[in-house]
Amino acid sequence: MFRQIGPTEILVILGIVVLLFGGRKLPELARGSGRALRIFKSEIKAGQDEDDKRLEAQADDGRPKAEEQRPQTVDPAEVTRDHRTDPR
Repeated sequence: MFRQIGPTEILVILGIVVLLFGGRKLPELARGSGRALRIFKSEIKAGQDEDDKRLEAQADDGRPKAEEQRPQTVDPAEVTRDHRTDPR
C-alpha cells in the first residue's frame, strides 16, 4: 500500500501539513510526535522485558521446558479395547 508513495506524493503531503498547521506550529508538532514515539518505544520495550521475565520465571519453576517434553506414544488398539470394556 505505501510502496507506491513517491517523492512527489511526500512533498504534497508536507505542503498540506504546512498549510494546515502553519510554519510556527510545525516545530511544536515535531517535538510532540518525537516525545510520543519515544514513550511508545519505551513502553514496548518494558512490555517485552516483562514478558521475558515472566517466561524465565515459568521456566525456573521446575516444570520441564517444551523442548524437554517428549510426545506420548499411544496404541490405538489398546485405547479402543479399554474404552469397550469400560461401561461409562
